Amino acid sequence: MNVHPRTLPYVVLALAIFFAFIGVAHAGWKLVWNDEFDSNAINTNNWAFDVGNGAGGWGNRELQYYTGRSQNAFASNGFLHIVATKEPYHGFNYTSAKLKSFRLFYKKYGRFEFRARLPYGQGYWPAFWMMPENSVHGGWPASGEIDVMENRGSNASTVLGTIHFGGMYPNNTHSFGPSFNFQDGDSVTNFHVYAIEWTTNAIKWYVDSHLYETQTSWWSSSNPADVSVRNPYPAPFDEPFYIIMNLAVGGKFGGNPDATTRFPGEMLVDYVRVYDWTEGPPTSLAVADGRAGDTRFASGGNHEFVRNPSLFLSNTQGGVGSPTSTPLAPKIISQSGF
Repeated sequence: MNVHPRTLPYVVLALAIFFAFIGVAHAGWKLVWNDEFDSNAINTNNWAFDVGNGAGGWGNRELQYYTGRSQNAFASNGFLHIVATKEPYHGFNYTSAKLKSFRLFYKKYGRFEFRARLPYGQGYWPAFWMMPENSVHGGWPASGEIDVMENRGSNASTVLGTIHFGGMYPNNTHSFGPSFNFQDGDSVTNFHVYAIEWTTNAIKWYVDSHLYETQTSWWSSSNPADVSVRNPYPAPFDEPFYIIMNLAVGGKFGGNPDATTRFPGEMLVDYVRVYDWTEGPPTSLAVADGRAGDTRFASGGNHEFVRNPSLFLSNTQGGVGSPTSTPLAPKIISQSGF
């Protein structure tokens, strides 16, 4: 880039303000894990793939077959591309991808965020969510589920954040919003930062810097015969969770594609970043005891996690790591279509 000498001071000032804003936005936090997707290959030390259609369309009557092919998930020019395609494949009519950090990275408490732009279209179901690394409290969702962001592809102006908890299916329940609604013509088809801040007795949802939902009340029972017998609070959100990103097609959440749906559809991810507190929890969070998060790293293994309420998976915990890093700025890309 060629900069005229007269304009150089203004460029320097603009950059200083920008990076100062990035620092202030995460004051009180330290970056402990991230993927910026700067390589031209998906980092298999961070992500594994679910493959197939699960049991009953992953318990949700989803229509896609998840693959690990580069046609459905690839890293390029600093972005992760998750692509849903209409094509015949292994007896299904759609393919897509679902990435997870299971057995590779998992953490209890902290700030979890990703910056992404989502596709528009009836039947698309993009999500950034978290599941327990070890289902110590029992089958879904007695051990919990945290949905950082979900979107019905037919409604580009609204995203939702949800926790699932309670007894094992069908004795389960979940939170009920509120949702976040974009204003002034903005939508999920533009880049936004979706995040939660999670501590011992509160989970808060953000879009960009806007706090729109707080949950503090939940419960867990490992007793299928009597759900009034409950695990001590803050169970089930007292164990490390791993990260999942996927773009589903069809299912119970938003319905199936129709004649108006354009394929392929793409979820474009700029980064995933996880933070811990620098000196105890920030004052904006309700906290019970001020413990720092429990961060875990592991290596090896690829496991097919079937998101089906009737199944219980017992996972294996990995080793401990202690990464260090500093906050990074988002990348810039043209807002043109896929």
